[in-house]
Amino acid sequence: MLIHEKGPFIRGSILLVSFFVLFCVLLTPVMHDEHGKPVTGLQYADNVFNELSKGSSYFIPSVRESIKKVESLNVNINVKLKKPELGETAVMAFQKAGVQASFADGKLSYQGNLGTLLSSATDDADRLYHNDDAAVSQKYNGADALKVARAWWYSLSPSIKELQKQGLIAEAQVVDQVIRRAIEPGNNFFSVTAVKVSDHIWLMSGMLIFYVIYTLWYGFSIFELFEGIGLAMTKSKVKQEG
Repeated sequence: MLIHEKGPFIRGSILLVSFFVLFCVLLTPVMHDEHGKPVTGLQYADNVFNELSKGSSYFIPSVRESIKKVESLNVNINVKLKKPELGETAVMAFQKAGVQASFADGKLSYQGNLGTLLSSATDDADRLYHNDDAAVSQKYNGADALKVARAWWYSLSPSIKELQKQGLIAEAQVVDQVIRRAIEPGNNFFSVTAVKVSDHIWLMSGMLIFYVIYTLWYGFSIFELFEGIGLAMTKSKVKQEG
């Protein structure tokens, strides 16, 4: 018979069945987000951790300090855009920053003050981080705010290599900081509400504890089932020398 020990087999079966029952509940929209929209338990947890992550990803003040290092630098850059459909939007964004820019044959050319340019990009990222896409859209005559953010990213990213070719290594690092610590968080966390870990310490702790317990729950159910069908691990006997 397949079952060698009923006790462990029954315990394992109960644990495994209850594990999957709770898993089905977690996939059912029985909870609600802050806007009252029905969400599953997994979506709720994902939203919570996104909010906590955003709350610890506000680097705009340090980015503005970095930009001061290049506020007197004028540059002349020519780059090829991986997304040529963003060319006209990039030109509009650069010109709004007071920089001369043009786009032709998939290449963006711009000349002007790098500090002013990066400050404008950071301003847009700051507004998106605070979910104020309307202000960004108004700044660019009704253009989609997220499209503007993508235009900044796709035009400034290749500019890093161009600056390095010109021997402007430190200046290229400033551009990289603006991209990674301002533009990317602003775009990626747009529409997410920022919260601090300290304000939700009990909720976060409870979710992490539940994750550990739920993982052990599954592990013990498999262990008990295997023991019930005679696949338990036992210590091997020491072979006696004759």
